[in-house]
Amino acid sequence: MNTVLSFLDPARPEPWASFLEQIDRVAPHLGRLGVWIETLKRPKRVFIVDVPIHRDDGSLAHFEGYRVHHNVSRGPGKGGVRFHPGVTLNEVMALAGWMTIKNAALNLPYGGAKGGLRVAPETLSRAELERVTRRYTSEIGILLGPTRDIPAPDVGTDQQIMAWMMDTYSTGQGETVTGVVTGKPLCLGGSLGRREATGRGVFIAAREIARRHGIEVSGTRVVVQGFGNVGSIAAQCFAAAGARVVALQDASGSIANPAGIDIAAALRHVEAGHRLAEFPGATPIDDEAFWNTPCEFLVPAALEGQLTPERASRVQTRFVVEGANGPTPPAADDILAERGIIVVPDVIANAGGVTVSYFEWVQDFSSFFWNEDEINARLETIMANAVRAMAELAEERKVSLRTAAFIIACTRVLEARDRRGLYP
Repeated sequence: MNTVLSFLDPARPEPWASFLEQIDRVAPHLGRLGVWIETLKRPKRVFIVDVPIHRDDGSLAHFEGYRVHHNVSRGPGKGGVRFHPGVTLNEVMALAGWMTIKNAALNLPYGGAKGGLRVAPETLSRAELERVTRRYTSEIGILLGPTRDIPAPDVGTDQQIMAWMMDTYSTGQGETVTGVVTGKPLCLGGSLGRREATGRGVFIAAREIARRHGIEVSGTRVVVQGFGNVGSIAAQCFAAAGARVVALQDASGSIANPAGIDIAAALRHVEAGHRLAEFPGATPIDDEAFWNTPCEFLVPAALEGQLTPERASRVQTRFVVEGANGPTPPAADDILAERGIIVVPDVIANAGGVTVSYFEWVQDFSSFFWNEDEINARLETIMANAVRAMAELAEERKVSLRTAAFIIACTRVLEARDRRGLYP
């Protein structure tokens, strides 16, 4: 069977299956636009590439890469590039689908795209990482362009990766094209506030939803899974607002401190090359016990599928705020709903990054750059408006926040599809 079509089979594996089920759940709410729903269940374009490089020792290595355009009815593809040994086509398809929903839910003029390379970047030298990045960029280059497809950082990629991607694309064009990627260094047209934007957006979404339920962040307890760019920034924002981050988890293990973990000290510890699990300001705990830690806000900010149904049955929280993409499969969503736990979905909660990527893209086109206060103020406005629209629709339709966000997003995407029609 064709590789792509196999993911449309009734025996649909995760995480693409989760995305399809989320689309199915929103179908009854789409009215006349429901006739177009199959367009959301089929990626517009799937690109699989071989990425060969010479290793430093002279040997030849091959890596498999992907770039998926899920839907581009509302604008060019927008979505990150992930470098991780567990990357699969199934995963990239799902992530591209969630980007379609996220961009539409925030009313950004983008479609959904995602890329990935199956590689463990920490096993490569800097020279090898540059070679594999540039080769991957050249292989998917026919899809890229500031009005066609704009990548950004994701798991395992950063500003430097984006700089190499921009330079590789620009070299082929014979001119500097800063707008082909976002999340770049400031010296190459990057935006102030971009690195912190996803974590900051998680905090804004959590704060806005909590306020609608009469809860202020100050004095609450927070548990964060993932201590990379998203989780660490979100933890800093919660701490700055007076919350206590009582447990953290990353690939090295889990730690807890009921009195609150000093996030700044934990960051210094990790940035110095030490393991989070060995941070002296907290106590190591079992990785599964981590999910039992009582809190008001649980922030899964690692990889998809982490909040399993079994874990959902025992978490002790008031709100789940999804910093990662797809951390809660539908079965776990149902369990959380039955238990009265409110889930702030990824397509809203972690949309701060793509929102400031949009700002960066706009600034690159105009060659006029805003200061950080302006960036953060615009981010606050867009995130707060999106949260309010989602929450109001959820109350009106008596549905979950996730379904409400999908109703808003799918309506926007399918309205564009309907108005554009089919060619020829």
